[in-house]
Parts: sequence; C-alpha cells; structure tokens
Amino acid sequence: MIKKHPTNNTNDLSHHILPNSATMVGVCIMVISIVKSSDQGVANYLIDKALALDSVLFMVSSLMSFLSIRLDKSSVMLERLAEIIFLLGLVSMTFITVIFSFEIV
Repeated sequence: MIKKHPTNNTNDLSHHILPNSATMVGVCIMVISIVKSSDQGVANYLIDKALALDSVLFMVSSLMSFLSIRLDKSSVMLERLAEIIFLLGLVSMTFITVIFSFEIV
C-alpha cells in the first residue's frame, strides 16, 4: 500500500534521496570513464551519452531533494519531484545496463 505524504513534511524521503542521488552521479561518471577507456564504437558512444544524461537526472534529483530539505515552502512538491526524477534515473540506468551487458546496440 502506498503511503500518502503527511501535510507537515518532515523531509524523511529527501534525506535518503540526496546521498543516493549523489552516489549515482559518481557511479555514472565511473562507468563513463570505463566506457571511454574501452574500444570506440557505436554502442560505447550511445552508452556514454545515455549515462551522461542519466547523471544529469541524478544531479537534478539531488538538487531537488536538497532544496526540499532547506526550503519550508513547497517542500512536499520538491520532494515528490526529486523522487520521480530519481526513479526515472534508476529505470534509465537499468535499461542502459541491460543494453551494455547484452550488447544489444
């Protein structure tokens, strides 16, 4: 069952999204450096660009969760946006990982 956000936002979720998003930016950077050091090809080019965009998603999620913690006004909305963007980043990273692992491209 999905819990509804309380009206008084305690920013509990943002305290989890912020460090995890920042970690995922680091993971994207590490994988980009691995892809850059391997053979150049169309697949590596696409994976490189996709992970760069994915790291931007995680950075925006990080920023939204930080603002949710720091700001009193509309922090519930910022926290919800951070959550959605973080999940979008995770889904896209999983998709990129499957493509990279099975060399689909």
